[in-house]
Amino acid sequence: MKCPFTNEALSHTTLGGDINAKWWPEQLNLRILYQNPPTLKPTDDFSYKKEFEKLDVEELKKDLKKLMRSSQDWWPADYGHYGPLFIRLSWHSAGTYRVFDGRGGGSNGNQRFAPLNSWPDNINLDKARRLLWPIKQKYGNKISWGDLLVLAGTVALEDMGFKPYGFAFGRVDIWEAEIDTYWGDEMEWLSNEKRVKDGELQKPLAADHMGLIYVNPEGPNGEPNILEAAKQIRESFKRMAMNDEETVALIAGGHTFGKNHGAAPTSHLGKEVEAAPIEEQNLGWKNSYKSGKGPDTITSGIEGAWTPTPTKWDDSFLRIMFKYDWNLVKSPAGAWQWEAVDVDEEDMVPDAHIPGKKHKPIMLTTDLALRMDSEYKKIAKKFLENPKLLEEAFAKAWFKLTHRDLGPKSRYLGNDIGEDDFIWQDPIPKSYTSINEKEIETLKKEILEKLSIQEILYTVFSAVSTYRDTDKRGGLNGARIRLKPQIDWEINQDKRVAKTIKTLEKIKPDNITFADLLALSGIAAIEKAAKNAGVEINLDFYPGRGDATQEETDIESFNYLKPIANGFLNYLQNGCEELISERALIDLANKLTLTVPEMTVLIGGLRTLGINYNDTPYGRFSEDENRLDNEFFTKLLDMNIEWKPKNNQVFEGFDRKTNKKVYEATRVDLIFGANSQLRAQSEFYAQNDNKEKFIKDFAKAFNKLLNIDRFDIFWR
Repeated sequence: MKCPFTNEALSHTTLGGDINAKWWPEQLNLRILYQNPPTLKPTDDFSYKKEFEKLDVEELKKDLKKLMRSSQDWWPADYGHYGPLFIRLSWHSAGTYRVFDGRGGGSNGNQRFAPLNSWPDNINLDKARRLLWPIKQKYGNKISWGDLLVLAGTVALEDMGFKPYGFAFGRVDIWEAEIDTYWGDEMEWLSNEKRVKDGELQKPLAADHMGLIYVNPEGPNGEPNILEAAKQIRESFKRMAMNDEETVALIAGGHTFGKNHGAAPTSHLGKEVEAAPIEEQNLGWKNSYKSGKGPDTITSGIEGAWTPTPTKWDDSFLRIMFKYDWNLVKSPAGAWQWEAVDVDEEDMVPDAHIPGKKHKPIMLTTDLALRMDSEYKKIAKKFLENPKLLEEAFAKAWFKLTHRDLGPKSRYLGNDIGEDDFIWQDPIPKSYTSINEKEIETLKKEILEKLSIQEILYTVFSAVSTYRDTDKRGGLNGARIRLKPQIDWEINQDKRVAKTIKTLEKIKPDNITFADLLALSGIAAIEKAAKNAGVEINLDFYPGRGDATQEETDIESFNYLKPIANGFLNYLQNGCEELISERALIDLANKLTLTVPEMTVLIGGLRTLGINYNDTPYGRFSEDENRLDNEFFTKLLDMNIEWKPKNNQVFEGFDRKTNKKVYEATRVDLIFGANSQLRAQSEFYAQNDNKEKFIKDFAKAFNKLLNIDRFDIFWR
């Protein structure tokens, strides 16, 4: 008999099954707004914060330390200790973080999924995750994979004699691959021809080759050029939020432990995790060389250890690096590495598996950058002369590496979070707001007497839309819109921002913070706009926001949040006229955790109320901009209007009968009528029977953004 179906007919069950994307590759991709929906979670009403409260942290750590010293036959531990493997696991989980968009990092356990689980830089970390499975199985919902992957390396450091700064739990797992996160255009591993242009690494990327966490350990493009490697290290680590001292501390501290694996050419390795045959059960890189494990392991292709004490914390990495001259050699796998010359017996490295056998210590091209680059050398020498400084610097750098994308301390779970408030945590003082209902209503009335709906909402939305859920930074809390650098951003040079801030400062009572006053202003404006449309709404006001100071604000770091485009406010930075701005809108909506309906209703409401950058006319179809209604959608879908392009960003709407120009709009405006999925949303809100629902949905979505960074009361 012949099967009635073909494999092609079932292609929708593979990642290659999106035939629409093949037919129309320029179609706006909305999938990033559907990533990890609640329907993917195997459990309903799950609160990781509540489950974590049941966790015995000390018992978990004991189990991890026991595992580290229990070498398994199926994947033997180097030197009888899995600690170095788990350090690499944690480092590579957290180390994908990048400052430009806050994506990457280890805050959601994404290393379990493609493409990260199959990157060449993550070869054999699938074995580390599998070693942890019995512990995850034992503790279940009380420990997330995200927390476990990062905790494993921290506990490993502790078990090998290092005292970590601390550890905060709170990483919530995702349940599918983040397939729409941009990691580069290259289709071949370790290539970089599309990401480096005119000598500059493409933004927002941080790694200089496809499939690497940082840089190529053999040197740029596999060439052992130490000084050029130093340049790439500095750029890559900076894009991952690390300065020179933190970079030196991380490399010197991390490479104190473990070894590299390059027993034979990588041609002996099978397919990566996502391409491995089904019988491998989510393991990849099956090794055909001899035993395929232990002394025959192949990972980076580089072979050897840095120090004679690979499972002990000490200062031997820097001591050996500066003590010896280094010869450039090839590993058994054919990779470039450096071998120490005339090594003293005390510095010979024990074999990881064969007792009595020893080797010369090795260095990577990127390691020797710490010795050859003038700035790195100063720092490395300082650490060498004072090992205590290295210990302190590595502790704080490791803590930053593993917590940078976790968000503010209000999201931290556990009792080992440290007493310091680091500036990279975007500290915010405690709120002093103590205002009653009568005072709230009086204050709302005064605000609306002094400021227009447009002045208030433009300023408030400019503040809330700085939030990015990718690393839980930005937002209204802290009221940093009144501080540098935000107050100097082009988008905030709109005169309404300065007026609103100045006016609110004058009327602010002593019993409310400026951040809470901004939020209350937004609520008052929305309630007034809805009332003008004949709909009474009362939005919940949640006081408790604090006011950050200029000293608590890292100007350079916050400038990474500076918007190039904000489609909600019809803002596009000068010089970006060729940008496909609707794509930037989807990216921003994703960072704001908005659903497609929430994004749609916010655009419609903001346009109806005239909340545009510099008061431009684009998308403003309403006859009364103080009244919140669905007029943006009704006019956008009106067939009496014909649209014609004026330039790449702006379009003109003409009355079909008179040929008179009646409206102007941007790409962001028109996409809600042009894209079939977004048009379906627009048609829903344009219906006569959905006017009131539109108003209530807009108010609800706006209030969500007002409180999106309130982890103190809405932890997630």
